[in-house]
Amino acid sequence: MTPQEPRPTRPVEYKGEPLDPARGPGLGCFWVQLIALVVLIVLAPLSASWGWPTWISVVLLIGVIVLLLFTGQTMIFLLRLVAASRTEGRRRPLASPSPTVGELEDESGTSRSVAPPHGQAADAPDLTPRDDGPGVRQ
Repeated sequence: MTPQEPRPTRPVEYKGEPLDPARGPGLGCFWVQLIALVVLIVLAPLSASWGWPTWISVVLLIGVIVLLLFTGQTMIFLLRLVAASRTEGRRRPLASPSPTVGELEDESGTSRSVAPPHGQAADAPDLTPRDDGPGVRQ
């Protein structure tokens, strides 16, 4: 069995060019947006039950909608940053003294294989019936 070659990955693009982690919102901006969103989500219904003027409740609800938009967009951007950092190669966990599975595979030059079910030889075909759903014949 030959080891599987890693798939070539293309850089993650943002606005037509490779994603630069130094540009765009950071994690601190995301946490500020999230805290403000939680505060507005709590205050909006309470403002109605406490009898605040209607315009304040309307402003709070509009603020919730706007912050949902910005928080969602920031979350998508940060997820793209994670995807971009994964395309650069394997990273070692900071707190892990033992080698990772990927490092062990790289050292041995083989990929992981799935063991055959108990009592079945490695080269014997799998004859167990499958249920692929309604209307599918085997």
